[in-house]
Parts: sequence; structure tokens; C-alpha cells
Amino acid sequence: MMNSQEARQRAKELWEEYCGKVREDEARRKEFEERCLVYGDVQMKFGMEVIGEAGPEGYPVYIALHGGGEAPFPDINDHQWWHMGIYYKNSVECGIYINPRGVRDTWDTHANPESYPLYDRLIEDLIVYSNADPNRIYLLGFSAGGDGVYLVGPRMADRFAALHMSAGHPNEGSMVNLYHTPIQLQVGMNDYAYDRNHVTVQYQMYLDSLQGKNPDGYVHNVYVHVDKPHNFRDNSQEYQQVMIDNCVWLHTGLVNRRMVDANAVHFLREFARDPYPTHIIWDLSVRDYSAMRGPESFYWLSVPADVREGIVDVRLEPESNSIIVERDDTGGRITAYLNDRMLNLDGVVTLVHTDGTKKRGMLERSEEVMCKTLEERGDENYIFTSSLALGEE
Repeated sequence: MMNSQEARQRAKELWEEYCGKVREDEARRKEFEERCLVYGDVQMKFGMEVIGEAGPEGYPVYIALHGGGEAPFPDINDHQWWHMGIYYKNSVECGIYINPRGVRDTWDTHANPESYPLYDRLIEDLIVYSNADPNRIYLLGFSAGGDGVYLVGPRMADRFAALHMSAGHPNEGSMVNLYHTPIQLQVGMNDYAYDRNHVTVQYQMYLDSLQGKNPDGYVHNVYVHVDKPHNFRDNSQEYQQVMIDNCVWLHTGLVNRRMVDANAVHFLREFARDPYPTHIIWDLSVRDYSAMRGPESFYWLSVPADVREGIVDVRLEPESNSIIVERDDTGGRITAYLNDRMLNLDGVVTLVHTDGTKKRGMLERSEEVMCKTLEERGDENYIFTSSLALGEE
């Protein structure tokens, strides 16, 4: 039986071995150095600039998605991609600034099926090759890039520390998975195309309702820029004029004003990811079914890919060394992955279901589980040592 100290040491060794293997992968390194990742017959080009000196945990990463979208020729998206290479960059005092090129010239240019595995690969490469801090990866975008934030953020929320969306449309997407991923939304008051102005405030109300049910999560902020059209300044060092009460404006048309720091990077840099939140709410209809790491994992939970809808609500209770299943729409097909930073794996772990059913037992630390979870995620934080099926049987 592996003890906790041995598990920590083995996890460190496995991570070093993994990084060494990635660094020795010439094809993978070449893709990264040439700033062009490949998945199947699809390419994701990206610009990259390293700014400042890394802290002890590495560099924060700002992944900035460009505008444009559906176009008969690539010129529009190419120009928008170039522009995003400089748009937010001056606001980054220290970090890695990344601007990916949308993989296709479609309305969902940043959220094609191939986009998700490519983002995963990009983040994994940045961690190994560029000393990126996996707990400070940020996603932001403007216009079609804002659409991308709405679509990508909830599907990969366990990758990001925070999100920033400007001038995009949510396309009726669920925000349930953003329990632990703060998001800021911005829009111009006069951005009437696709009703972006009103829908942004409606999504504020949606996030308000989610936070009302779970007050310790769903951190969000929304700015409506007074008298501005589709374009406005969310990258300025100067304060911007926004609405005091967005909901009053939505329902009555009353315009009241205040000055705020609306800089997207300033919002994002205040947050860091907790890879082991004690409470997970997971909308299974919002996950990527084509990612390289597989769509089965979300934070420390896993559900087979053939379960494509339903809600999972599971809590850790370290004080009682328990896992509590509040809701399971999978028919008992949830697996929890654990390590010694989450529960006391030297003690008895209790599994509790909402009907009062309890199951107690000791969990074994397994190198097989450690290797499996490391390969799936390419993130040292997601090396788990034990697994537990949460079904009632």
C-alpha cells in the first residue's frame, strides 16, 4: 500500500517524467514553436508573446479570441486575428499573451468541434514549454471572440481561472458549469445586432439566479457601456462610462451612469483557479465530446461520454471525510478522483446519497490512477491517486 508521502513523491516523479516526454516529442515541440497546432485536418495558428518575469508558480496566460466569424474569404478573420494580437496585450504587465486564429471562417469560429482539443493541447504545451501557471489561465474575447468565450468557457471551466466576454452572444448556452469560474460580461448600450445589448443583461439576470441558489459561487459582473455601439473600450487604462443599474435600463429604458475600470485584463488577473473545489455542479449537456483528454472529466469528477444530458451535484466534506452526492442524473455512473489534498485517504471515506444511503471504506492509492489522470489532463494539479465509483450499488 502506498502512503501519502510516497504518493506525493511518486506524483512529482511522474510529472517530471511526463514533462520530459513532452519536451522530447519533436513533432509536438515543432508545432508549438511554429505556432500552429494540428488536430486531424484542422490547424490552429496562434500568436504568442511573453511579457515580464515569471513568478514562483509560473506565468499567467491570457488567451484572447478575435472577432470576425462567418466569412466567404479568410481576410476578415485574418485581420481580426492580427488586431487581437495587440488589442489586450498592453494591459498585461506580466504573463503570456496568446491570440489563436479561429479554426474555420464560421460564426462559431472559436468553437468548432476541433477547437476544444486544440485549446487543451495549447494549454498543456504552455505549461510544459513556457512555464505557464495552470491555475491562472484566462480566456477573453470580443465580438465573435465573445461568442467563443460563452461557448468554450462552460465546456472547459475546469481549465480556466476566469473569463471575460465582450460584445458577443451566448446562443442560449448554459452557464451552470461556471460555479467556480468568474465571468465578466460587457456590451454597448446600442449594440442592437442579434439583440446583444438586451441578451447580455438577460444573462446577467440568469447568472444572478444561479448565484442566488449558490451564493458562494457564480461570481460575475456586467457592464453596459452608455451610448456605445458594438465597439467600446474594454482595454483602456482610463475609466469608462457604464450603466448603474442594467436591469432597470432593460425594463424601463432609464439611463443612469457611473465611471468604472472596465479593463478586461484587470478583472481577470484578480482570480486563480482552485482545481479541487469542494462543491461541483456539472451540466453534462455542456461538455466537449472530442477533446484529446476525453470529455469524461470535470475537475475531480468523471462521467462516461455516452451520458449526454443531466445534472451532477457532488460535494466534498473534509471535516467528516465524506463525499455527498446531492444529485445524480447519470444512473450511478459518476466516478470521483481524489488525492491527499482533498480528503484524508489514510482514514475511512464515507459516501452519502441524498436518500440517506451511506457507504464507508478505505481507498487504495494507485499508480495506475495517477498515470491515467495525468495523461488525460496534462496538468500536475490533476494527478489523482485514488478513485471511487459513486453509484449506490
